[in-house]
Amino acid sequence: MLLAAADQAREAAQEVASSPSDVGEHLGTVAEGERLMSHRFAATMKGYRGWHWTVTLARVPRGRVATVCEVELLPGDEAVLAPEWLPWSERLRPGDIGPGDTLPFRADDPRLEPGWTPTGDEELDSVAIDELALARARVLSPQGRDEAAERWYRGSRGPTSRGAVASKAECGTCAFLVPLAGPLGQLFAVCANEWSPDDGKVVSLDHGCGAHSETDVEPSGTDWPADAPLIDEVSVERIDPADDRR
Repeated sequence: MLLAAADQAREAAQEVASSPSDVGEHLGTVAEGERLMSHRFAATMKGYRGWHWTVTLARVPRGRVATVCEVELLPGDEAVLAPEWLPWSERLRPGDIGPGDTLPFRADDPRLEPGWTPTGDEELDSVAIDELALARARVLSPQGRDEAAERWYRGSRGPTSRGAVASKAECGTCAFLVPLAGPLGQLFAVCANEWSPDDGKVVSLDHGCGAHSETDVEPSGTDWPADAPLIDEVSVERIDPADDRR
């Protein structure tokens, strides 16, 4: 009886669907258990390729009437599915934060650790707060520092970028380099050359560009623009008209 109740199953699916036309051809049946069977129908809505309607029917012992247990829209093997949901902390990518955006506080951020807690020792506290700049609630942890160092070193201002490979000298010997304090200063510094594409950016010491302070090229007559002429707009020079006629 359950096997022959395809029309009843179709009517149940059409009642759930937005439109009766959303329920397509009968795709077959699946025996779910004793006196329990599911009828499958194609889903014909746009955007639901590979999905199907499943209507499960049941029959009580010695009963002669099929009862609808549930109607579901389920994906098949070729169904188009949304990607697996990820929390924001795993979806976030560099550059996603725009003006006015604020990230929620993360108390267990592994990239951070508690800052300096004053001990009462003036000399020790002075070094930690004034020289090491640890007077903050949290500071970079070793993990956070290592992740930043690897990211910077492998990025566009590390030694493997096109500009660095083509340069004739490394940043470590450039006069425009501003050192960084702490462990990161052993590998990185800040460029302060307005002619460099890396001006104001953190660069690795073995990075490089064509604006290095100690490199040079053959003179071409157009190396640097000439200084603008000086015009005296205060003094007045008298001219004799007779001299002008000559």
